[in-house]
Amino acid sequence: MKMTTLSVVMIGVFQSLLAPSLEAVDFEKYPNVVISNDTVKMKVYLPDPENGLYRATRFDWSGVIGSVQYKGHEYFGYWRDEHDPMSPVGIVGPADTYKTAGLGYDEAKPGDGFIRIGVGLVEKVDEPQYDYHNDYKILNHGKWSIDKGDDWITFTHTINNDLGYGYIYKKTLKLKADGFLIVHKLRNTGINKIETDQYNHNFFMIDRERCGPSLQVSYPYPVTTKDDLKGLMKIENDTLHFTREIEKNTVFMSLKGYGDGVMDNRFTIENTKSHTGVTVSVDKPLIKLEFWTNGLILCPENTIQILAKPGEEVVWTSDYTLFAK
Repeated sequence: MKMTTLSVVMIGVFQSLLAPSLEAVDFEKYPNVVISNDTVKMKVYLPDPENGLYRATRFDWSGVIGSVQYKGHEYFGYWRDEHDPMSPVGIVGPADTYKTAGLGYDEAKPGDGFIRIGVGLVEKVDEPQYDYHNDYKILNHGKWSIDKGDDWITFTHTINNDLGYGYIYKKTLKLKADGFLIVHKLRNTGINKIETDQYNHNFFMIDRERCGPSLQVSYPYPVTTKDDLKGLMKIENDTLHFTREIEKNTVFMSLKGYGDGVMDNRFTIENTKSHTGVTVSVDKPLIKLEFWTNGLILCPENTIQILAKPGEEVVWTSDYTLFAK
């Protein structure tokens, strides 16, 4: 099925967030589609400059997953007590983003444009450095198109600018029997190389259970951190544990212990009480590993490096394997 083409702070901010009231927001008013197979059902919000669930500039607009249901369990959900489509953090589900400022940021002067991948051409302001907490003015949304089948959906974003940067960016969400894949393809159509970091914030919320001793996050190697866990979490070898239920606090940690092999870009979240969880792997090596929680959502953030010379295409896949007793 071919759909109509559309022409188209952080830790400190998070600390003020409380448990959400889903009844307060009508999420069905935002353009969305549902894809499914025999075991997995997924709701996906669509990029739309006028009516989309997310219209800010921090996160990639494509592949915004509002719900994944598998064997009677829910793996995502809206995690704030109110919704503003223009808020940099007003997003849900697996959310791709790039901490690197954007294509052409360093060359641009205040008032000029630079490209945020998956967003469009945005206006640089007079600032000492790029700040992803800000919502920058979008000068050109680029061109979005969407293709969809029963159990898959592909978003294509095309944009160029006068500084010699341009791309065709495709993201496909494809369901499998026990989860889903996110396949990214970034083709450099400009004359300058594309070099950026990339990661997914994830925003897992399994059955809306608050973070506590029954939830844990594990890696395929021992991890360590120098960050303050505030007595709310602890690390035992390769696993992050919650020492008690978290109500109105946050924990952030930068983790060490990974190597340069692709197999190290993997983590598992498990509810040891319900034996429900997910294993995520990405087929690119890590350059940074972080974790954040506000007590309601779990956010393992595994950052990779993307480099595409003019004319080259880079492909990477994130594999989400769900499990439930």
